[in-house]
Amino acid sequence: MDTDTLSPGNESGSWANACSIETSDGPEVVMVPVAFGLIFLLGMAGNALVIVVLGRTKAKRARSTTNIFILNLSVADLSFLLLCVPFQATIYSLPEWIFGALLCKLVHYSFTVTMLVSIFTLVTMSVDRYIAVVHSKRPPCNRNRRNASVAVAGTWTLSLLTALPVARHQTLVSGYHRAPNCSFCWEVWEEDTLKQVYKVTIVIIGYLLPLLLICCCYAKVLFHLHKKVRNMSKKSKRSKKKTAQTVMLVIAVFLLSWLPHHIITMWVEFGIFPLTDASFAFRIISHCMAYGNSCINPIIYAFLSENFRKACHQVFTCRFLFPRPIEEKVVRIRMENFSATPSTTNA
Repeated sequence: MDTDTLSPGNESGSWANACSIETSDGPEVVMVPVAFGLIFLLGMAGNALVIVVLGRTKAKRARSTTNIFILNLSVADLSFLLLCVPFQATIYSLPEWIFGALLCKLVHYSFTVTMLVSIFTLVTMSVDRYIAVVHSKRPPCNRNRRNASVAVAGTWTLSLLTALPVARHQTLVSGYHRAPNCSFCWEVWEEDTLKQVYKVTIVIIGYLLPLLLICCCYAKVLFHLHKKVRNMSKKSKRSKKKTAQTVMLVIAVFLLSWLPHHIITMWVEFGIFPLTDASFAFRIISHCMAYGNSCINPIIYAFLSENFRKACHQVFTCRFLFPRPIEEKVVRIRMENFSATPSTTNA
């Protein structure tokens, strides 16, 4: 990348304005679309499989509150990849925005909406797991399909409303002084202060606060398991250790996947983002990690689940890909669709 090339994305602070005014012939023109293409295919395949399995499974467990949240998470991640990644890949390959004013607004708006839905769903799932494990002896009146559906509708409504300023201020700009015949999809605000307030708000409600809630819920889950399950066999101890490892994986993936994206957002708004090869690479990495989160979510929340593997047996006959889990006579502290092996005690 030519360090003298001006990137409109650095001026606007938008994730998707990484196009250069001068056509770049660097390796990123090929490497970035290939990397994004792999992420796109893996994420689409994983999330589509989750949707198909949960949609076709007739067992009562498939209609559980946890699976409703997992289904919503897969829909959000699938939409995120479908509506954002292809356009972002073309931005690195083409010298200008070629998709028109409507898609300029729609793509950026969709990015924010699906990002928030995915994150809010992860928070809802952590709260659901906390209630299911820590308050398992209470009547399950709050954990029913109706309340789960209301929570899903709430996440989409809140996300759609929160992202409205993005659609309002994302604008197709033509006749830039260094490229008078080109069009760029820029984020244009009348006042920088309002823009900064909005960006900080997104970081708080879309990253810091969800991270805090997820950590608190799963910390209480682990503390409860440690306190409740005392006289355990070695196998049960290994099972609880796997649960703890899964919890740490959930938190680490969420923390690391979105951290670079928000660092760049705050850096652009409150500092001077440098136009260098290193900063350009950092921005590409931030995109890949954010998109990669939508590929990892189905692995953590579905494919590592014993219940999901059982559901796959009902939908598909390929036992090589989904080996049947060994049945044991155990008393389970249920963490369905959360850990690879639920914590157990001997019967």
